[in-house]
Amino acid sequence: MQTGSFTLLFLTVVLFGSHPLAAQSIDRQPIVDRHRVVLNSLDTMSALTVGNGRFAVTVDATGLQTFPEHYQHGIPLGTLSEWGWHSFPADSAYTIDQTLRYTRSHGRQVPYAVQWPSGTPQGAAADYLRQNPHRLHLGQLGWDLRKRDGSPITVSDITDIRQELDMWNGAIVSSFAVEGTQVEVRTAAEQTTDALVVSVTSPLIAAGRLSLTINYPYPTGAWLDEAADYAANEQDRLAARRVSNDWWEVIRRVDTTTYYTDLTSDRPLTRIDSLPHGYRWRPGGGGGDDWFFRVAFAPSRIDTAPAVPPKSFEEIAGAYHAFWNDHGIIDFGAVTDPRALELERRMVLSRYLTHVNTSGSMPPQETGLTYNSWYGKPHLEMAWWHGVHFALWGEPEVLARHLDWYFTALPGARAIAERQGFAGVRWQKMTDPDGGETASSIGSYLLWQQPHPIYFAELLYRLNPHDSLLRKYAPLIEATAEFMADFAYYDSTRQERVLGPGIIAAQERFGADTTVNTTFELAYWRWGLETAQQWRERLGQERQPDWDRVLTQLAPLPERNGIYLAAETSPDSYTNARYLTDHPSVLAAYGLLPATEGLDTATMRRTLDTIWRVWHWEDTWGWDFPMTALTATRLGQAERAVAALLMDVPKNVYLKNGHNYQRDNLRLYLPGNGGFLTALSQMAVLDGFPAGWAVRWEGLEGMP
Repeated sequence: MQTGSFTLLFLTVVLFGSHPLAAQSIDRQPIVDRHRVVLNSLDTMSALTVGNGRFAVTVDATGLQTFPEHYQHGIPLGTLSEWGWHSFPADSAYTIDQTLRYTRSHGRQVPYAVQWPSGTPQGAAADYLRQNPHRLHLGQLGWDLRKRDGSPITVSDITDIRQELDMWNGAIVSSFAVEGTQVEVRTAAEQTTDALVVSVTSPLIAAGRLSLTINYPYPTGAWLDEAADYAANEQDRLAARRVSNDWWEVIRRVDTTTYYTDLTSDRPLTRIDSLPHGYRWRPGGGGGDDWFFRVAFAPSRIDTAPAVPPKSFEEIAGAYHAFWNDHGIIDFGAVTDPRALELERRMVLSRYLTHVNTSGSMPPQETGLTYNSWYGKPHLEMAWWHGVHFALWGEPEVLARHLDWYFTALPGARAIAERQGFAGVRWQKMTDPDGGETASSIGSYLLWQQPHPIYFAELLYRLNPHDSLLRKYAPLIEATAEFMADFAYYDSTRQERVLGPGIIAAQERFGADTTVNTTFELAYWRWGLETAQQWRERLGQERQPDWDRVLTQLAPLPERNGIYLAAETSPDSYTNARYLTDHPSVLAAYGLLPATEGLDTATMRRTLDTIWRVWHWEDTWGWDFPMTALTATRLGQAERAVAALLMDVPKNVYLKNGHNYQRDNLRLYLPGNGGFLTALSQMAVLDGFPAGWAVRWEGLEGMP
């Protein structure tokens, strides 16, 4: 069945439903509700988030962001958006040309934008371009709670904590006590606007002991911004205006960035107190234990105050019911193997977390909208892990939004290719909302982000094969493939096309100046160019002869002793300890990809056996485990796929709140969640769960 709407497509039909249980109707709410997160302490690694994919707020056990310093070294209490970005004033007009380093490849010297030592002119330029722009923490909402003697509470004064993440209704429900007096809070994010809605019930309101604060962290400009730094002169950047008795506006000007915070309330807000880093509001209205308010953030002034009736929670809940009911699901409830319950927990939490963090209008950063890492910038090689799973779980419109953003990035990608002397466009690695380029000694040499737009477009077309989609994305595919064909260098001595030198593999362990023919990238090059040719044929165009020439001449996948190597130039791929860490990306050649021409599944099976045995799994990344599971699934190894997804190593830990922990300064990693969902969907579609597992599923799609 075909329709012109991705949404209708998935509401009306379950594709790839060959599994005998796939057509059965599944009650979604019990699956979601049995994995509610329940907390009974101020657990700093279990902060919870509400959001809509473009805007998100992470709260502590009080239901707001009352203790940001306490959570600083856990899951920080951030308020982030897609539009909120900031750059520090520059003391010089830095350009990418100041960071160039030349690598000998393609018979010439090719410039790459890299990092340089600090203190040098090149280093200053590289540091500034990496640091700016950075995503901006918009503000922190907290409770000003007072003891009976009027003194402010501390962390130790919060008792009787019970907090639940109610994913079915898209809300966080928090209950706690201050000196024996209960406070009950409900927190949720609107799904169509960048606003937080909050209701609080407590005798402390009528007693004048509960107020709301909004404080504004200052950007650190550091790789990791935990939303807990404050500038002494923050009030100089703020201006508050009372619009009416129940509506206040705060304007914040941080250098050239200006944005607005609007607070509306069902009780009068006639009094405001200036704080060192923000403001405090006390609810008026002459008594009562209930207060409902809404806080919206926007890049421009909000001229009309929205109503703040309690039905806001009902509207949010309705949107979440549709989210859970209208898209893919797997029910492990009848499986007796105890591993299945953990898979289901990770599934439900990963679906929720990717919805609130990464379902916006562009590829997200690796820590989403929870807190900043890598200065808040997206990494386009991670766009595969962030975006593909949405299409496989019945939300192709999300992947389409991500792909549409590539038109914004197109001029910057073309500039890179032109500077390096290649045709077409070379897609950025570390970028920003406008498709800017960042200097990186690794990222500038990465290749595996290059075919991603072709993969995304092909997946979308397979789900909804219409000429309008072909025409829309053909320019992206054409420009992407032009670079790929030109970059595959003809080595006249070998009489083959090779990739490299001047490349770094997805396994970032091989030097850019010496590496040639990495297995995954070669396979992805072949798949991408052949798929680009198919797009031309679908549009009634002739195949590009130059692309066919490249496909014919492209070097074979490197192997030794019947095992695929990570790179042709690394024959010791599985004996040198240095090469047994980071991503075992050779597996992606038959995990992310189907079997391309020349790939031998028996050789890949031996490769997987070797990697499984010798790899240093403790020194990998969160998406390596689902990548391994994808390869195992394609090879028919169901038990190994489950074992990969649940491997007991630190970087495969999924916290109480569902986040994939990596290390001390990277406490969540959303490519792991996205990868997990991708692998799990394919295990369902390909009937790839262990024998005897009574798994039911609906609304899932197969990969190419």
